[in-house]
Amino acid sequence: MGDEEAARRLAALPAAVESALAAPLDTETVLAACDELSRALRDPGHRVQERLGPHLPGGTDAERQELLAELAEFLARPTLTRKLRRELGSAAPQRLNRPDAKETVYEAWAPVGLVAHIAPGNAATVAPLSLIEGLLAGNVNVLKTSSADTFLAQHLLAELAAQDPTGALAERIIVLRFPSSRQEWLRLMCAPADAVAVWGGESAVEGVAAHVPPGCRLVEWGHKISFAYVTEEAWADGATLSALAADVCLFEQQACSSPQVVYLDTDPGNTEALHAFAARLADALAAQPAPTASDRDLDPAEYAELTTTEHLARLEEHLGLTRVLAAPDGTWRVMADSRPALTASPLHRSVWVKPLPRKDLIATLRPMRRYLQTAGIAGSRTDIAELSALVLAAGATRVTPVGAMTAGYAGEPHDGVYALQRYSRRVAVQADARFAATACLDDLARPAQFPPPAGPLLDKATVQALNRGVDRGDAELYFRSGGSTGTPALSLFTYEDYDTQMHAAARGLLAAGYDPARDRTANLFYCGGMYGGFISFFSILERLGGVQMPMAAGPDHRATAEMIAAYEVDTLFGMPSYLWQLLHEEADLLRAYGGLRKIYYGGEHFTEEQRRTLTDTFGIEVIHSITYGSTDLGPLGYQCGESGGSVHHLHADLHTLEIVDVDEDRPVALGETGRLVFTTRARRGQHLDRYVIGDLGRALPGRCPCGSHAPRFELLGRLGEVMRVATYFLNYRRFVAIAGERLGYGGELQAVLTAGAAREGLTVRLESAHAPDPERAREAFLAGYPEVRSAVAEKLLDFAVEVVDGAALDRTATSGKLLAVVDGRR
Repeated sequence: MGDEEAARRLAALPAAVESALAAPLDTETVLAACDELSRALRDPGHRVQERLGPHLPGGTDAERQELLAELAEFLARPTLTRKLRRELGSAAPQRLNRPDAKETVYEAWAPVGLVAHIAPGNAATVAPLSLIEGLLAGNVNVLKTSSADTFLAQHLLAELAAQDPTGALAERIIVLRFPSSRQEWLRLMCAPADAVAVWGGESAVEGVAAHVPPGCRLVEWGHKISFAYVTEEAWADGATLSALAADVCLFEQQACSSPQVVYLDTDPGNTEALHAFAARLADALAAQPAPTASDRDLDPAEYAELTTTEHLARLEEHLGLTRVLAAPDGTWRVMADSRPALTASPLHRSVWVKPLPRKDLIATLRPMRRYLQTAGIAGSRTDIAELSALVLAAGATRVTPVGAMTAGYAGEPHDGVYALQRYSRRVAVQADARFAATACLDDLARPAQFPPPAGPLLDKATVQALNRGVDRGDAELYFRSGGSTGTPALSLFTYEDYDTQMHAAARGLLAAGYDPARDRTANLFYCGGMYGGFISFFSILERLGGVQMPMAAGPDHRATAEMIAAYEVDTLFGMPSYLWQLLHEEADLLRAYGGLRKIYYGGEHFTEEQRRTLTDTFGIEVIHSITYGSTDLGPLGYQCGESGGSVHHLHADLHTLEIVDVDEDRPVALGETGRLVFTTRARRGQHLDRYVIGDLGRALPGRCPCGSHAPRFELLGRLGEVMRVATYFLNYRRFVAIAGERLGYGGELQAVLTAGAAREGLTVRLESAHAPDPERAREAFLAGYPEVRSAVAEKLLDFAVEVVDGAALDRTATSGKLLAVVDGRR
């Protein structure tokens, strides 16, 4: 755009910022767009690389590809997620969650508002990456690049915005390229800013600071000085000298982390050791690859500083203060100086060597603490530990081994601070007791909105095949499913994935009425054999800070009941089938105790008749699903105080839910039954998109009376619970409903299919402790289920009811879950 249009838009910047901030920016939107761009930058044949090519700074093809690889690595989801977690504590730091589940206090990291970024002209990647940090914190960002720069930042950020179908990023990215001499434009940029990030030396910072309004946060990323410190043990070590020379030559000392001074742990009077080390370092520099022609092409100011520094050092040789060793072609120089004071280098492979005993380290370096950055230390393990404490106390912000001074790691603080915290505010909301069951305040304010999923439907077999290709680094935690719906399957997680999911499940448990400040919980899920139920709910209670007795389900019901009474347990976690057995086998003891108040169950469902029994017989006041989930995907849904039966809210910050037709990939109408299809986000190393987990359900319209915007759905059984028998499709849940409605039966029910000589057989098994007469039960099922009645009348089906002991019902070995349908025809 032209100058006139740019000036007009700069004048309208405050209004544009207010409009953009009205709709909060979800971190997931930024992560998804960055990850898409990262993949494009890794693909040599992608059109993005073709479009960016003309704007890459000069250099060899290898250097240009290295720059693209650097950008791709920074933009990758794992890198940015790690950065968010490290700097802001979560991959979704903008959500108002309860840091202490026992208090109705909500905290989050909120954007400061508008961040103005003043980028340097000597680092091509700094400008766009600084702005992306501002986006990760949720800000609107205006970036000024140097008039001497290429248009790389502009085109890279345009490509980023193009990866976001919501348009939210485009509203928060403003990039201008103009010289700093245009002070009026600089003023218009900074005047409405809430933070100004400026990269450069003292003069650059001073020039920008004049335009920063009162109360605006000035974030200085100024020039820094780094040094190496070598103990006597490492002075003559060839590997140390080669590594030090590599640090000096890499980037021609243009990086703030490049060593400008090498300190020796010796007294100033030890000039013999000083000069000997300088000679060895000179040999190491001479052995390094020569600088490229472009690196040797200095501007007049750089050349003047270089020659002036060297000539002055040579003059001081006559005073016995210095000794200069330089390459014949002027490509490197070592200047030994007996005075310890920190001296800036003219760069371009120019390095000072000075004595500094460790006892004088703080006194010598602390006056320059504003400028110190990296200290590369060479010495013994004890030396490194002791010297690290000293140099950090003196003002350095980084300590590395010699040879790794310019290297970093994902999530590393920069110049002693985390950038995302500098671009954020920590905000809090204090609420009253009405919010006891509200884990995240955002759920009451707005729905989570993400791009619709795309791609083919995935079944369990496909996901298992994908798991075999997961990188070992992304498979830190292994769980096996309980095997209730077939062969146990393996699920892989990173610990970060697991932590995110356990926090989500913990928030869901609060919504269901769990009170971590008062409830005393017995964790009675099954444990062992790589089954994750018990472990997961242990972790959930740990994150809530709830009191728990991690007993685990076991065969000795008497011992479990005695511990419940002894430890005054009032809340039970476990499988319905196990809890049902425990309560009825130890009914006298537990009713005499009388302290049980809450049950949170998972993996199965209690029928309405069972719920009535739990309330009337055992005094249970709260009966809720603890979570709806799967081993592959983790927690998928949760119940609130207004949710009953099999109705759940979606964990919408983790997953997207589609409901598609049973037979084909098309959405069903609102309220119709279909297959539940989940797409999960933020799983490192795995893309579980459009996963058909085998459950049936329907979406519920409208907003829940609890106030949450999270979508609701009702579970209606599993595809495996629909049995093809004697030409009819029969539903297991229909038998359960008939048993409750017509027989008042509240026990467990199991359907067993057999293949007879003349016809198929269907036997409904009922628990003897609760079952009516078998023949009366058979007549009730025939009367209530016309299809069964027809199949029997047509002599296509042998139908029977069998009364058995509850322990005789078939269950999965791992989780103890009741097998709803046992198909013996295969």
